[in-house]
Order: sequence, then C-alpha cells, then structure tokens
Amino acid sequence: MLPNTVKSIVFTLGTALTAFMAPGAVLAETAGAALTREAQAAITPAKALEMLKQGNERFVTGKAIERDYLAQVKQTSKGQFPFAAVVSCLDSRIPPAIVFDRGIGDLFVARVAGNFVNDDILGSLEFATRLAGAKLIVVMGHTECGAVKGACDAAQLGLLTATLANINPAVKAVQGDYKPRSSENAEFVQAVAEMNVLVTMQTLRDRSVVLREMIDKGEIGLVGAMYDVSSGMVIFHE
Repeated sequence: MLPNTVKSIVFTLGTALTAFMAPGAVLAETAGAALTREAQAAITPAKALEMLKQGNERFVTGKAIERDYLAQVKQTSKGQFPFAAVVSCLDSRIPPAIVFDRGIGDLFVARVAGNFVNDDILGSLEFATRLAGAKLIVVMGHTECGAVKGACDAAQLGLLTATLANINPAVKAVQGDYKPRSSENAEFVQAVAEMNVLVTMQTLRDRSVVLREMIDKGEIGLVGAMYDVSSGMVIFHE
C-alpha cells in the first residue's frame, strides 16, 4: 500500500503526462492555468487562432476545461499575458472568454454595440498587442445583432444614433436585391453583420499604423469571425 502523499504525487504526474502526450494537448491548457510570459511568447498568430478554435469546439461540445478562477486571480495579480484580443458586440449572449473556453488573463476584450472600432478601441488594441504581447486580433460579429438591425432601420435614439452610424458603411456596402433593406429581412441583416466585420477589419488597418505594420510583418494576426447565437459556434473568416 502506498502512502496517501505518494498516491497523490503518482496521480498528479500520471494525469499531467497523459495530458502532455495527448495529440495537440498543451499542459497549461489541460490544467487550466493562467498563461505565463514564456508561454505567451511561444505562441504564434496561427497558434493563437488554433487555440481559439479548439476552445470554441470545447464550448460547443460541452467539454470546457475545468478552471480554478480564484487561483487564476492570484496567478495574474502581478501581471497579465493574454494571447489574443477580441473586438465583439455588447450583446449579453456573447461573452468571448466563455465561448472560446478561456480563463482569466487569456484575452483582451473590447466590446461595443455593433463591434466596430474607433480611435479609443484602436488605441486599446495597440496596447494589447505592441505593449502587452497579444498575438491575434479577432473582430467578431454575430447573428441576430440588435445593433445591426438598428443601423439597417436608421434608428434614432439619443447617443445611440451616433453609435449606430458607425455601422452605416456596412449597410451601404451590401449589394444585391434585398427587399426590404431593413431589419424585417433576416438575410439582409445577416449580410450587413458579415459585411460589418470586413469593414471593421479594413478600418483597423487603415486607421492604425501601429497595427497595420505589425500585421504586415507577421507579428500579429487579424481575422474576422461570426458567432451563431443559436448554436454557440464561431465561424472564422481568415
């Protein structure tokens, strides 16, 4: 009979070894630990995208990693080393860290109704990448977007009017015989939501010299994505 302490050590080592040997597994991922500076530095833009894809697959299939969030609070209290930044909509049904099965300290997230970028968000993304080391920027729209519907209808409401105006370029860019060109037409709304992701990605490149240079040098990646509120699945547009 092994002493309990020895049993514990054997079990822990066995679990870790199994996780390490599994195809595509990352030990820190399996353990649910927060990223370190060294782990962040080793992640490429392509690897960062793959980590998000794998995380969303775990989320959709109900196989999310079990995490000790209080432990992660302590691990990240002296520093953070996120591997990606996500620009997403304000919509309450789309919490990026959850749908990508990530923990505390893994992602920078900028949220605004309609997932567009302005100078404040672009400056934040410059911090996230150039200064804080994130390797990937994801611009993520979603189905059934209320902000997009509002823009399609040219809705007017206080300061929200100016917010929705940021989506107007996408509304105008959608071509085709959509009738009506309003929120009553689900296909038109979806087309605008997808176009808005592309317009936002182009705006990011056009307005941020820092981000454009990093993208062109391959230091960071930029991808678009659409989240399906009915399935939880994220489709990437690389």
